[in-house]
Amino acid sequence: MAQQKGKKHPLEVRLRAFRIWQKLGVNPWAKTGRNTLKNKSGDFYKGAFDSIPFLNDDAKRTFVHLLLRPGYMIRDYIKGDHEKYLAPLTALIIFYAFFALVSSVLQPVQHHKDILLDPSETSIPLGGGSIEVRPDRDSTAVDRISKNTASIVQRGYIYLHLDQYPEAVHTKGQASLAALEGALRSQGIPLFISDFLILWLAMAMALRKRKISMSACAAASAYVLCQFSFFMLFAVLVSWGKSASISVSLMLLLLVIDYRQWLNLPWKQSLKQTIATGIYYALLYLAVILAISALVLVVAYFK
Repeated sequence: MAQQKGKKHPLEVRLRAFRIWQKLGVNPWAKTGRNTLKNKSGDFYKGAFDSIPFLNDDAKRTFVHLLLRPGYMIRDYIKGDHEKYLAPLTALIIFYAFFALVSSVLQPVQHHKDILLDPSETSIPLGGGSIEVRPDRDSTAVDRISKNTASIVQRGYIYLHLDQYPEAVHTKGQASLAALEGALRSQGIPLFISDFLILWLAMAMALRKRKISMSACAAASAYVLCQFSFFMLFAVLVSWGKSASISVSLMLLLLVIDYRQWLNLPWKQSLKQTIATGIYYALLYLAVILAISALVLVVAYFK
């Protein structure tokens, strides 16, 4: 009876082994020797997919580790374990390009036709929603400023999405820019250009007190965006193209887990770092929108 009480449940043993694998990245109890018959049967396709980045062993390992031990994998890569995984930017381009391919098939781009640029209108479309404005003859200065600000933000947003707003294209330059945006968006490049750079800077600002290098933040932000692309792809497949986005709460949860494993932080500290990163990301994104809006207004003024 004493021996039976001392034995651990098989599920507890498996969970403990899984946690050890998470921290180490390898299974310490894996058998080194294999049956020679299995090796011979695998020689037929051995190395056949090594030249295909999305199907080789490094890509499979990167995919599995990003799902099951993302923060530990980021830690291992930053410490110099580069041979087992895809490089961060390579993984981001490949995985998000695959997501863009699937989403473009299941969820083709729908051109918006509800552009309202007239200041007398009562709503300004922005992305998937709209900004409500209530013009009034007796409106205060605050109301006029808020309405003008909303209009500026909207113009900047549309200028970044001319391929989705063909009614806003009036010049040859805008037509060329719309064609370029459409080509880039179809290849999934905007995430690489905009979200990667903004998340990189936001993460570097949030972790500046911990003396994390810019290169480490770049690698971490690329792998984090790879995680987001996995779950966005899952959302596209489950909804059959009706939705290609994931909730902000899921993004925050993933980033909390990444910080906890990567920096070996308690849950509370990981949550604080995640909130700080989200705040910096929102501020940087708003700054980019306002800067582009100001540039558009300057160009329109000199025309």
